[in-house]
Amino acid sequence: MSAAIAPTDFNNIELSDQEYHEIAAFVHKTAGINLLDGKKELMRTRLAKRIRALQFTNFKTYFKYVMSDESGEEIVFLLDALATNLTSFFREPQHFQFMAKDYLPELEKRRKAQNSRRLRIWSAACSSGEEPYTISMVVMEKNPYFGQGGDFKILATDISTKVLTVAKTGRYGPERVKDIPSQYLQKHFNRTDTERGEKMYQVTDQMRNTIAFRRFNLMDPLPFKGPLDLIFCRNVMIYFDKETIMKLVNKYYNILAPGGYLFIGHSESLSGFKHPFKYVAPCIYLKE
Repeated sequence: MSAAIAPTDFNNIELSDQEYHEIAAFVHKTAGINLLDGKKELMRTRLAKRIRALQFTNFKTYFKYVMSDESGEEIVFLLDALATNLTSFFREPQHFQFMAKDYLPELEKRRKAQNSRRLRIWSAACSSGEEPYTISMVVMEKNPYFGQGGDFKILATDISTKVLTVAKTGRYGPERVKDIPSQYLQKHFNRTDTERGEKMYQVTDQMRNTIAFRRFNLMDPLPFKGPLDLIFCRNVMIYFDKETIMKLVNKYYNILAPGGYLFIGHSESLSGFKHPFKYVAPCIYLKE
């Protein structure tokens, strides 16, 4: 490795256009994330911290290190740095309302006829865990048939190991839990303050046991078999190009059970795409 550099020099590390496009092309090929729309400064500032930590002096040397790392661990660090992970509890609440009022009661009727209490949900870009924990709370509170003693599991995946660490811990500060209804917060979280007296809220073991957290790259072949009943893939496809979106949508369609739904983000739409889903409502699509 190169010699350590002073913080002043580190702050002035330049990212050439060629280096930017090489790294962006690699990220797109590896994770489907499109960084080719004026994201050069974002890349420079986010990767600069990693370059400093590894004591490199430029982006060219760092990227060579990424490509030569046979363990693949540095690729994970690279993607962690460039991934955007904005989330919150009960974000885009219309999806949870639809799930509780429209979908779960109908699914319960079908499952009772089959003498089954199986429910499988995938949070495909779970970030720091707020989405899958919200799903778990809604199911347990609104549909006892599945949520209380049923065969109910959520698979929660993300490409970022950094946010998955937070998700698995399930520990959040007051600002993070402010959108959770008070009765849910009291029932599904335990107050665990820090040594300095800061308020923290820890998810209960009951809720944690409904969720399996895994690192997964959406561009990779699915490592599990279906069928799934619901898929949440919200505010992720905005970072993908059309070809990548279509591959992902078809992948979701194939793994969903007939009668299952795909939820996408409020800033996303499948209009203009030739896809097999039936449009039900904004950001809600049905596999018939």
